Amino acid sequence: MDFAPVIDGFGVVLEPANLLYCLIGVVIGMLVGVLPGLGPAATIAILLPITFEIEAVGAVIMLAGIFYGAQYGGTITSVLLRLPGEASSVVTVFDGHALARQGRAGTALGIAAIGSFVGGTVSVVALSLLAPLVAGFALDFGPPEYTALALLGILLVATISSGSRLKALTAAALGLLLAVVGRDAFTGSERFTFGSLELADGLDFVPIAMGLFGLGEILHSLEQRRTAGAAVHAPTEVHNVWPSRTDLKQSSGAIGRGSVLGFVLGILPGGGAVMASLAAYAVEKRRSKHPERFGQGAVEGVAAPESANNAAATSSFIPLLTLGIPANATMAVIFGALLIQGVRPGPQLLEEDPELFWGVVNSMYLGNVLLLIMSIPLVGLFVRILRVRPAVLAPITVLITLIGAYTVNNSVFDIVLVIAFGALGYLMKKTGFDPGPLVLAFVLGALLEESLRRSLLLFDGDPTGFLTRPISGVLLLAFIIVALLPGIRAVQARREREREPVG
Repeated sequence: MDFAPVIDGFGVVLEPANLLYCLIGVVIGMLVGVLPGLGPAATIAILLPITFEIEAVGAVIMLAGIFYGAQYGGTITSVLLRLPGEASSVVTVFDGHALARQGRAGTALGIAAIGSFVGGTVSVVALSLLAPLVAGFALDFGPPEYTALALLGILLVATISSGSRLKALTAAALGLLLAVVGRDAFTGSERFTFGSLELADGLDFVPIAMGLFGLGEILHSLEQRRTAGAAVHAPTEVHNVWPSRTDLKQSSGAIGRGSVLGFVLGILPGGGAVMASLAAYAVEKRRSKHPERFGQGAVEGVAAPESANNAAATSSFIPLLTLGIPANATMAVIFGALLIQGVRPGPQLLEEDPELFWGVVNSMYLGNVLLLIMSIPLVGLFVRILRVRPAVLAPITVLITLIGAYTVNNSVFDIVLVIAFGALGYLMKKTGFDPGPLVLAFVLGALLEESLRRSLLLFDGDPTGFLTRPISGVLLLAFIIVALLPGIRAVQARREREREPVG
Protein backbone atom coordinates (compact mmCIF):
# COMPACT_ATOMS: atom_id res chain seq x y z
CA MET A 1 0.00 0.00 0.00
CA ASP A 2 1.33 3.46 -0.95
CA PHE A 3 1.16 5.72 2.12
CA ALA A 4 2.03 8.94 0.28
CA PRO A 5 -1.64 9.76 -0.55
CA VAL A 6 -2.59 9.01 3.07
CA ILE A 7 -0.02 11.50 4.35
CA ASP A 8 -1.15 14.05 1.75
CA GLY A 9 -4.70 13.51 3.06
CA PHE A 10 -3.61 14.71 6.51
CA GLY A 11 -2.28 17.84 4.84
CA VAL A 12 -5.73 18.41 3.33
CA VAL A 13 -7.44 17.95 6.71
CA LEU A 14 -5.08 20.35 8.47
CA GLU A 15 -5.96 23.22 6.14
CA PRO A 16 -7.70 25.88 8.30
CA ALA A 17 -10.96 25.80 6.30
CA ASN A 18 -11.25 22.00 6.49
CA LEU A 19 -10.40 22.05 10.21
CA LEU A 20 -13.26 24.51 10.69
CA TYR A 21 -15.70 22.36 8.67
CA CYS A 22 -14.74 19.30 10.73
CA LEU A 23 -15.38 21.20 13.96
CA ILE A 24 -18.70 22.58 12.67
CA GLY A 25 -19.77 19.10 11.56
CA VAL A 26 -19.16 17.32 14.87
CA VAL A 27 -20.75 20.14 16.89
CA ILE A 28 -23.86 20.14 14.70
CA GLY A 29 -23.87 16.34 14.86
CA MET A 30 -23.82 16.33 18.65
CA LEU A 31 -26.58 18.93 18.71
CA VAL A 32 -28.67 16.89 16.26
CA GLY A 33 -28.18 13.78 18.38
CA VAL A 34 -29.38 15.65 21.45
CA LEU A 35 -32.59 16.88 19.79
CA PRO A 36 -34.91 13.85 19.55
CA GLY A 37 -36.70 13.29 16.25
CA LEU A 38 -34.43 15.18 13.84
CA GLY A 39 -31.57 12.76 13.12
CA PRO A 40 -28.46 13.07 10.92
CA ALA A 41 -30.22 12.11 7.66
CA ALA A 42 -32.77 14.91 8.07
CA THR A 43 -30.12 17.45 9.07
CA ILE A 44 -27.81 16.59 6.18
CA ALA A 45 -30.77 16.79 3.79
CA ILE A 46 -31.68 20.25 5.11
CA LEU A 47 -28.06 21.41 4.77
CA LEU A 48 -27.59 20.16 1.19
CA PRO A 49 -28.13 23.63 -0.37
CA ILE A 50 -25.37 25.07 1.84
CA THR A 51 -22.84 22.59 0.39
CA PHE A 52 -23.22 24.30 -3.01
CA GLU A 53 -21.02 27.14 -1.75
CA ILE A 54 -18.38 24.88 -0.17
CA GLU A 55 -15.57 22.96 -1.85
CA ALA A 56 -16.25 19.25 -2.18
CA VAL A 57 -13.67 18.13 0.42
CA GLY A 58 -14.86 20.56 3.08
CA ALA A 59 -18.52 19.80 2.39
CA VAL A 60 -18.13 16.03 2.79
CA ILE A 61 -15.90 16.43 5.86
CA MET A 62 -18.64 18.51 7.48
CA LEU A 63 -21.44 16.10 6.53
CA ALA A 64 -19.43 13.12 7.75
CA GLY A 65 -18.83 14.91 11.07
CA ILE A 66 -22.57 15.43 11.45
CA PHE A 67 -23.18 11.71 10.93
CA TYR A 68 -20.72 10.26 13.44
CA GLY A 69 -21.11 13.22 15.84
CA ALA A 70 -24.83 12.49 16.13
CA GLN A 71 -24.08 9.00 17.44
CA TYR A 72 -22.65 10.41 20.68
CA GLY A 73 -25.10 13.29 20.97
CA GLY A 74 -27.97 10.80 21.27
CA THR A 75 -26.25 9.29 24.30
CA ILE A 76 -26.70 12.43 26.39
CA THR A 77 -30.49 12.37 26.29
CA SER A 78 -30.55 8.56 26.58
CA VAL A 79 -28.61 8.73 29.86
CA LEU A 80 -30.08 11.88 31.39
CA LEU A 81 -33.69 11.79 30.18
CA ARG A 82 -34.32 8.16 29.16
CA LEU A 83 -35.09 9.64 25.75
CA PRO A 84 -32.89 8.44 22.84
CA GLY A 85 -31.99 11.41 20.66
CA GLU A 86 -30.80 9.03 17.92
CA ALA A 87 -32.18 5.64 16.89
CA SER A 88 -28.74 4.07 17.44
CA SER A 89 -28.87 5.14 21.12
CA VAL A 90 -32.08 3.26 21.95
CA VAL A 91 -30.35 0.39 23.78
CA THR A 92 -28.11 2.83 25.70
CA VAL A 93 -31.26 3.94 27.50
CA PHE A 94 -31.55 0.65 29.40
CA ASP A 95 -28.32 0.82 31.42
CA GLY A 96 -27.34 4.46 30.85
CA HIS A 97 -30.44 5.86 32.54
CA ALA A 98 -30.25 3.20 35.25
CA LEU A 99 -26.73 4.45 36.06
CA ALA A 100 -28.03 8.05 36.09
CA ARG A 101 -30.73 7.10 38.62
CA GLN A 102 -27.94 5.68 40.80
CA GLY A 103 -26.15 9.05 40.67
CA ARG A 104 -23.59 7.79 38.13
CA ALA A 105 -24.67 9.76 35.05
CA GLY A 106 -21.10 11.08 34.73
CA THR A 107 -19.73 7.53 34.66
CA ALA A 108 -22.21 6.53 31.93
CA LEU A 109 -21.35 9.57 29.79
CA GLY A 110 -17.62 9.08 30.36
CA ILE A 111 -17.75 5.41 29.35
CA ALA A 112 -19.84 6.34 26.32
CA ALA A 113 -17.31 9.01 25.29
CA ILE A 114 -14.36 6.63 25.61
CA GLY A 115 -16.22 3.81 23.81
CA SER A 116 -17.26 6.17 21.02
CA PHE A 117 -13.68 7.38 20.59
CA VAL A 118 -12.17 3.87 20.56
CA GLY A 119 -14.88 2.46 18.27
CA GLY A 120 -14.59 5.36 15.84
CA THR A 121 -10.78 5.29 15.80
CA VAL A 122 -10.53 1.51 15.35
CA SER A 123 -13.01 1.76 12.49
CA VAL A 124 -11.10 4.61 10.79
CA VAL A 125 -7.83 2.63 10.96
CA ALA A 126 -9.56 -0.42 9.46
CA LEU A 127 -11.21 1.83 6.86
CA SER A 128 -7.81 3.24 5.84
CA LEU A 129 -6.40 -0.27 5.36
CA LEU A 130 -9.43 -1.95 3.80
CA ALA A 131 -10.86 0.73 1.50
CA PRO A 132 -7.99 0.66 -1.05
CA LEU A 133 -8.31 -3.15 -1.27
CA VAL A 134 -12.06 -2.91 -1.89
CA ALA A 135 -11.53 -0.16 -4.47
CA GLY A 136 -8.90 -2.27 -6.26
CA PHE A 137 -11.27 -5.24 -6.34
CA ALA A 138 -14.11 -3.03 -7.58
CA LEU A 139 -12.09 -1.95 -10.63
CA ASP A 140 -13.11 -5.31 -12.13
CA PHE A 141 -16.76 -4.25 -11.92
CA GLY A 142 -18.66 -3.65 -15.16
CA PRO A 143 -22.36 -3.04 -15.87
CA PRO A 144 -23.41 -6.63 -14.95
CA GLU A 145 -21.63 -6.44 -11.59
CA TYR A 146 -23.12 -3.05 -10.74
CA THR A 147 -26.58 -4.32 -11.69
CA ALA A 148 -26.28 -7.28 -9.32
CA LEU A 149 -24.73 -5.14 -6.56
CA ALA A 150 -27.48 -2.50 -6.77
CA LEU A 151 -30.19 -5.19 -6.64
CA LEU A 152 -28.53 -6.84 -3.64
CA GLY A 153 -28.11 -3.52 -1.83
CA ILE A 154 -31.77 -2.56 -2.22
CA LEU A 155 -32.93 -6.03 -1.11
CA LEU A 156 -30.62 -6.10 1.92
CA VAL A 157 -31.89 -2.73 3.12
CA ALA A 158 -35.48 -3.93 2.75
CA THR A 159 -34.99 -7.32 4.44
CA ILE A 160 -32.36 -6.57 7.10
CA SER A 161 -33.77 -3.27 8.38
CA SER A 162 -36.13 -3.29 11.32
CA GLY A 163 -39.87 -3.25 10.68
CA SER A 164 -42.11 -4.93 8.12
CA ARG A 165 -40.25 -6.41 5.15
CA LEU A 166 -43.30 -5.95 2.94
CA LYS A 167 -43.49 -2.24 3.80
CA ALA A 168 -39.75 -1.82 3.21
CA LEU A 169 -39.98 -3.55 -0.18
CA THR A 170 -43.00 -1.38 -1.07
CA ALA A 171 -41.06 1.79 -0.19
CA ALA A 172 -38.09 0.57 -2.26
CA ALA A 173 -40.37 -0.14 -5.22
CA LEU A 174 -41.78 3.39 -4.98
CA GLY A 175 -38.23 4.75 -4.95
CA LEU A 176 -37.39 2.82 -8.13
CA LEU A 177 -40.56 4.14 -9.77
CA LEU A 178 -39.63 7.74 -8.90
CA ALA A 179 -36.13 7.17 -10.32
CA VAL A 180 -37.48 6.55 -13.85
CA VAL A 181 -39.53 9.78 -13.99
CA GLY A 182 -38.27 12.03 -16.81
CA ARG A 183 -36.56 11.46 -20.15
CA ASP A 184 -35.18 8.05 -20.99
CA ALA A 185 -31.38 8.40 -21.17
CA PHE A 186 -31.21 5.88 -24.06
CA THR A 187 -34.19 6.88 -26.25
CA GLY A 188 -35.06 10.41 -25.09
CA SER A 189 -38.74 9.55 -24.65
CA GLU A 190 -40.58 11.02 -21.63
CA ARG A 191 -41.82 8.76 -18.83
CA PHE A 192 -44.40 9.58 -16.13
CA THR A 193 -44.08 13.34 -16.76
CA PHE A 194 -47.83 13.88 -17.46
CA GLY A 195 -46.89 16.67 -19.86
CA SER A 196 -45.05 18.67 -17.16
CA LEU A 197 -41.91 20.48 -18.29
CA GLU A 198 -40.61 20.51 -14.69
CA LEU A 199 -40.68 16.70 -14.60
CA ALA A 200 -39.07 16.24 -18.02
CA ASP A 201 -35.55 16.28 -16.55
CA GLY A 202 -36.55 13.91 -13.77
CA LEU A 203 -36.99 14.40 -10.04
CA ASP A 204 -34.13 16.09 -8.22
CA PHE A 205 -32.67 14.30 -5.21
CA VAL A 206 -32.50 17.43 -3.02
CA PRO A 207 -36.25 18.20 -2.67
CA ILE A 208 -37.01 14.49 -2.17
CA ALA A 209 -34.45 14.17 0.63
CA MET A 210 -35.39 17.51 2.23
CA GLY A 211 -39.08 16.60 2.10
CA LEU A 212 -38.95 13.01 3.32
CA PHE A 213 -36.28 13.46 5.98
CA GLY A 214 -36.52 17.16 6.79
CA LEU A 215 -40.15 18.25 6.67
CA GLY A 216 -41.58 14.75 7.19
CA GLU A 217 -39.45 14.08 10.29
CA ILE A 218 -40.32 17.49 11.79
CA LEU A 219 -44.06 16.93 11.38
CA HIS A 220 -43.90 13.42 12.83
CA SER A 221 -41.70 14.54 15.73
CA LEU A 222 -44.11 17.38 16.60
CA GLU A 223 -47.02 14.94 16.65
CA GLN A 224 -45.12 12.53 18.90
CA ARG A 225 -44.18 15.29 21.33
CA ARG A 226 -47.79 16.48 21.47
CA THR A 227 -48.98 12.93 22.16
CA ALA A 228 -46.32 12.41 24.82
CA GLY A 229 -47.65 15.35 26.85
CA ALA A 230 -45.54 17.19 29.41
CA ALA A 231 -41.98 18.27 28.70
CA VAL A 232 -39.07 16.35 30.22
CA HIS A 233 -36.84 18.16 32.71
CA ALA A 234 -33.12 17.51 32.51
CA PRO A 235 -30.44 17.99 35.17
CA THR A 236 -28.09 20.90 34.57
CA GLU A 237 -24.96 19.42 36.17
CA VAL A 238 -23.16 16.12 35.77
CA HIS A 239 -20.47 15.08 38.25
CA ASN A 240 -17.63 12.52 38.32
CA VAL A 241 -17.35 12.20 34.58
CA TRP A 242 -14.13 10.19 34.40
CA PRO A 243 -14.88 6.46 35.02
CA SER A 244 -13.07 4.57 37.78
CA ARG A 245 -10.36 2.00 37.06
CA THR A 246 -12.86 -0.76 37.86
CA ASP A 247 -15.38 0.64 35.36
CA LEU A 248 -12.71 0.89 32.66
CA LYS A 249 -11.52 -2.67 33.28
CA GLN A 250 -15.10 -3.96 33.29
CA SER A 251 -15.98 -2.24 30.01
CA SER A 252 -12.72 -2.71 28.07
CA GLY A 253 -13.75 -6.06 26.57
CA ALA A 254 -17.19 -4.72 25.61
CA ILE A 255 -15.58 -1.71 23.89
CA GLY A 256 -13.26 -3.95 21.87
CA ARG A 257 -15.96 -6.40 20.81
CA GLY A 258 -18.41 -3.60 20.04
CA SER A 259 -15.83 -1.81 17.87
CA VAL A 260 -15.13 -4.91 15.74
CA LEU A 261 -18.81 -5.90 15.45
CA GLY A 262 -19.83 -2.34 14.58
CA PHE A 263 -17.18 -2.09 11.86
CA VAL A 264 -18.36 -5.31 10.20
CA LEU A 265 -22.09 -4.51 10.38
CA GLY A 266 -21.55 -0.93 9.19
CA ILE A 267 -20.21 -2.19 5.85
CA LEU A 268 -23.34 -4.24 5.11
CA PRO A 269 -26.22 -2.56 3.28
CA GLY A 270 -29.10 -2.24 5.73
CA GLY A 271 -26.79 -2.69 8.71
CA GLY A 272 -25.51 0.60 10.04
CA ALA A 273 -25.31 2.09 13.51
CA VAL A 274 -28.76 0.98 14.72
CA MET A 275 -28.26 -2.71 14.00
CA ALA A 276 -24.67 -2.57 15.28
CA SER A 277 -25.70 -1.14 18.67
CA LEU A 278 -28.50 -3.71 19.08
CA ALA A 279 -26.21 -6.60 18.13
CA ALA A 280 -23.38 -5.44 20.42
CA TYR A 281 -25.74 -5.13 23.39
CA ALA A 282 -27.18 -8.60 22.71
CA VAL A 283 -23.69 -10.13 22.48
CA GLU A 284 -22.58 -8.65 25.81
CA LYS A 285 -25.74 -9.73 27.60
CA ARG A 286 -25.49 -13.27 26.20
CA ARG A 287 -21.85 -13.78 27.13
CA SER A 288 -22.16 -12.21 30.60
CA LYS A 289 -22.05 -14.50 33.65
CA HIS A 290 -24.67 -12.24 35.25
CA PRO A 291 -27.09 -11.18 32.49
CA GLU A 292 -29.56 -9.98 35.10
CA ARG A 293 -27.29 -6.94 35.64
CA PHE A 294 -28.20 -5.61 32.20
CA GLY A 295 -30.96 -3.05 32.44
CA GLN A 296 -29.97 -2.34 36.04
CA GLY A 297 -26.89 -0.22 35.38
CA ALA A 298 -24.23 -2.44 33.77
CA VAL A 299 -21.42 -0.32 32.31
CA GLU A 300 -20.95 -2.91 29.53
CA GLY A 301 -24.52 -2.10 28.45
CA VAL A 302 -23.36 1.45 27.68
CA ALA A 303 -19.85 0.69 26.42
CA ALA A 304 -20.75 -1.96 23.82
CA PRO A 305 -23.53 -0.18 21.88
CA GLU A 306 -21.77 3.20 21.96
CA SER A 307 -18.55 1.68 20.58
CA ALA A 308 -20.51 -0.25 17.95
CA ASN A 309 -22.62 2.63 16.63
CA ASN A 310 -19.62 4.92 16.13
CA ALA A 311 -17.61 2.14 14.47
CA ALA A 312 -20.54 1.38 12.14
CA ALA A 313 -21.05 5.05 11.28
CA THR A 314 -17.45 5.20 10.08
CA SER A 315 -17.27 1.86 8.25
CA SER A 316 -20.45 2.63 6.27
CA PHE A 317 -18.26 5.00 4.22
CA ILE A 318 -16.45 1.98 2.69
CA PRO A 319 -19.22 0.87 0.29
CA LEU A 320 -20.11 4.52 -0.41
CA LEU A 321 -16.64 5.73 -1.38
CA THR A 322 -15.25 2.56 -2.97
CA LEU A 323 -18.32 1.05 -4.69
CA GLY A 324 -20.64 4.02 -5.01
CA ILE A 325 -23.29 2.08 -3.04
CA PRO A 326 -24.80 3.84 0.02
CA ALA A 327 -25.29 1.38 2.89
CA ASN A 328 -28.07 3.30 4.65
CA ALA A 329 -30.34 6.33 4.34
CA THR A 330 -27.81 8.83 5.70
CA MET A 331 -25.16 7.54 3.30
CA ALA A 332 -27.70 7.96 0.48
CA VAL A 333 -28.06 11.64 1.37
CA ILE A 334 -24.26 12.08 1.50
CA PHE A 335 -24.11 10.27 -1.86
CA GLY A 336 -26.47 12.94 -3.19
CA ALA A 337 -24.22 15.67 -1.77
CA LEU A 338 -21.22 14.18 -3.61
CA LEU A 339 -23.16 14.08 -6.89
CA ILE A 340 -24.17 17.72 -6.38
CA GLN A 341 -20.45 18.54 -6.08
CA GLY A 342 -19.74 16.70 -9.34
CA VAL A 343 -17.99 13.84 -7.53
CA ARG A 344 -18.95 10.28 -8.54
CA PRO A 345 -18.18 7.82 -5.69
CA GLY A 346 -16.82 4.47 -6.84
CA PRO A 347 -13.62 2.50 -7.45
CA GLN A 348 -12.13 5.31 -9.58
CA LEU A 349 -12.45 7.89 -6.78
CA LEU A 350 -9.27 6.75 -5.04
CA GLU A 351 -7.22 7.35 -8.20
CA GLU A 352 -9.08 10.35 -9.67
CA ASP A 353 -9.52 12.37 -6.48
CA PRO A 354 -7.23 11.01 -3.73
CA GLU A 355 -7.27 14.37 -1.91
CA LEU A 356 -11.02 14.10 -1.34
CA PHE A 357 -10.91 10.39 -0.49
CA TRP A 358 -8.09 10.57 2.06
CA GLY A 359 -9.10 14.02 3.25
CA VAL A 360 -12.53 12.70 4.28
CA VAL A 361 -11.13 9.48 5.79
CA ASN A 362 -8.38 11.22 7.76
CA SER A 363 -10.77 13.92 8.99
CA MET A 364 -12.45 11.19 11.04
CA TYR A 365 -9.32 10.79 13.18
CA LEU A 366 -9.49 14.46 14.09
CA GLY A 367 -13.27 14.39 14.43
CA ASN A 368 -13.14 11.58 17.00
CA VAL A 369 -10.54 13.48 19.03
CA LEU A 370 -12.73 16.61 18.96
CA LEU A 371 -15.75 14.58 20.09
CA LEU A 372 -13.80 13.13 23.01
CA ILE A 373 -12.55 16.58 24.07
CA MET A 374 -15.90 18.38 23.71
CA SER A 375 -18.42 15.72 24.66
CA ILE A 376 -18.43 16.21 28.42
CA PRO A 377 -17.90 20.03 28.72
CA LEU A 378 -20.82 20.64 26.33
CA VAL A 379 -23.30 18.44 28.21
CA GLY A 380 -24.61 21.37 30.25
CA LEU A 381 -25.15 23.44 27.09
CA PHE A 382 -26.99 20.64 25.30
CA VAL A 383 -29.38 19.89 28.14
CA ARG A 384 -30.27 23.61 28.22
CA ILE A 385 -31.03 23.47 24.49
CA LEU A 386 -33.48 20.67 25.25
CA ARG A 387 -35.59 23.21 27.14
CA VAL A 388 -36.27 25.23 23.99
CA ARG A 389 -39.88 24.60 23.03
CA PRO A 390 -40.42 22.52 19.86
CA ALA A 391 -43.10 25.05 18.88
CA VAL A 392 -40.27 27.59 18.50
CA LEU A 393 -37.66 25.34 16.83
CA ALA A 394 -39.98 23.58 14.34
CA PRO A 395 -41.22 26.65 12.37
CA ILE A 396 -37.66 28.00 12.09
CA THR A 397 -36.41 24.64 10.77
CA VAL A 398 -39.28 24.37 8.27
CA LEU A 399 -38.60 27.91 7.00
CA ILE A 400 -34.88 27.13 6.56
CA THR A 401 -35.79 23.93 4.71
CA LEU A 402 -38.11 25.67 2.24
CA ILE A 403 -35.70 28.56 1.62
CA GLY A 404 -32.87 26.07 1.08
CA ALA A 405 -34.95 24.06 -1.41
CA TYR A 406 -35.74 27.22 -3.39
CA THR A 407 -32.12 28.41 -3.55
CA VAL A 408 -30.90 25.20 -5.23
CA ASN A 409 -32.52 25.97 -8.61
CA ASN A 410 -34.45 29.18 -7.78
CA SER A 411 -37.56 27.11 -8.48
CA VAL A 412 -40.96 27.37 -6.81
CA PHE A 413 -41.67 23.86 -8.14
CA ASP A 414 -38.93 22.53 -5.83
CA ILE A 415 -40.78 24.03 -2.84
CA VAL A 416 -43.94 22.25 -4.00
CA LEU A 417 -41.97 19.00 -4.22
CA VAL A 418 -40.54 19.46 -0.72
CA ILE A 419 -44.04 20.00 0.70
CA ALA A 420 -45.44 17.02 -1.24
CA PHE A 421 -42.65 14.68 -0.15
CA GLY A 422 -42.83 16.11 3.38
CA ALA A 423 -46.47 15.06 3.54
CA LEU A 424 -45.53 11.66 2.09
CA GLY A 425 -42.71 11.27 4.63
CA TYR A 426 -45.07 12.12 7.50
CA LEU A 427 -47.66 9.60 6.29
CA MET A 428 -44.97 6.94 5.84
CA LYS A 429 -43.67 7.41 9.39
CA LYS A 430 -47.19 7.44 10.79
CA THR A 431 -48.16 4.20 9.01
CA GLY A 432 -44.93 2.34 9.79
CA PHE A 433 -43.13 2.78 6.45
CA ASP A 434 -39.42 3.62 6.65
CA PRO A 435 -38.42 6.36 4.13
CA GLY A 436 -34.86 4.97 4.06
CA PRO A 437 -35.44 2.18 1.48
CA LEU A 438 -37.32 4.66 -0.74
CA VAL A 439 -34.41 7.14 -0.81
CA LEU A 440 -31.82 4.40 -1.23
CA ALA A 441 -33.75 2.83 -4.12
CA PHE A 442 -34.18 6.27 -5.73
CA VAL A 443 -30.44 6.91 -5.52
CA LEU A 444 -29.57 3.46 -6.89
CA GLY A 445 -32.40 3.48 -9.45
CA ALA A 446 -30.47 5.37 -12.13
CA LEU A 447 -27.40 3.15 -11.64
CA LEU A 448 -29.55 0.01 -11.71
CA GLU A 449 -31.43 0.98 -14.89
CA GLU A 450 -28.35 2.14 -16.79
CA SER A 451 -26.27 -0.90 -15.77
CA LEU A 452 -29.08 -3.34 -16.51
CA ARG A 453 -29.74 -1.97 -19.99
CA ARG A 454 -26.03 -1.79 -20.85
CA SER A 455 -25.65 -5.37 -19.62
CA LEU A 456 -28.51 -6.61 -21.79
CA LEU A 457 -26.95 -4.86 -24.79
CA LEU A 458 -23.66 -6.56 -23.91
CA PHE A 459 -25.37 -9.96 -23.68
CA ASP A 460 -27.58 -9.41 -26.78
CA GLY A 461 -30.68 -9.45 -24.59
CA ASP A 462 -29.85 -12.77 -22.88
CA PRO A 463 -30.34 -12.38 -19.08
CA THR A 464 -28.43 -15.61 -18.38
CA GLY A 465 -25.28 -13.70 -19.33
CA PHE A 466 -25.15 -12.37 -15.75
CA LEU A 467 -24.40 -15.92 -14.56
CA THR A 468 -21.45 -16.32 -16.94
CA ARG A 469 -19.42 -13.66 -15.10
CA PRO A 470 -18.03 -14.79 -11.71
CA ILE A 471 -18.64 -11.62 -9.68
CA SER A 472 -22.14 -10.88 -10.96
CA GLY A 473 -23.02 -14.58 -10.67
CA VAL A 474 -21.97 -14.69 -7.00
CA LEU A 475 -23.82 -11.44 -6.23
CA LEU A 476 -27.01 -12.73 -7.89
CA LEU A 477 -26.70 -15.98 -5.94
CA ALA A 478 -26.47 -13.92 -2.75
CA PHE A 479 -29.51 -11.95 -3.92
CA ILE A 480 -31.52 -15.17 -4.36
CA ILE A 481 -30.45 -16.49 -0.93
CA VAL A 482 -31.40 -13.23 0.82
CA ALA A 483 -34.75 -13.16 -1.03
CA LEU A 484 -35.60 -16.76 -0.07
CA LEU A 485 -34.28 -16.63 3.52
CA PRO A 486 -37.45 -15.15 5.15
CA GLY A 487 -39.60 -17.83 3.48
CA ILE A 488 -37.25 -20.61 4.60
CA ARG A 489 -37.31 -19.32 8.18
CA ALA A 490 -41.11 -19.11 8.13
CA VAL A 491 -41.37 -22.75 6.95
CA GLN A 492 -38.92 -23.89 9.64
CA ALA A 493 -40.86 -22.01 12.34
CA ARG A 494 -44.14 -23.57 11.18
CA ARG A 495 -42.63 -27.08 11.24
CA GLU A 496 -41.31 -26.50 14.77
CA ARG A 497 -44.76 -25.43 15.92
CA GLU A 498 -46.29 -28.53 14.35
CA ARG A 499 -43.77 -30.75 16.18
CA GLU A 500 -44.66 -29.28 19.56
CA PRO A 501 -46.96 -31.55 21.58
CA VAL A 502 -50.52 -30.30 21.94
CA GLY A 503 -51.66 -29.54 25.50
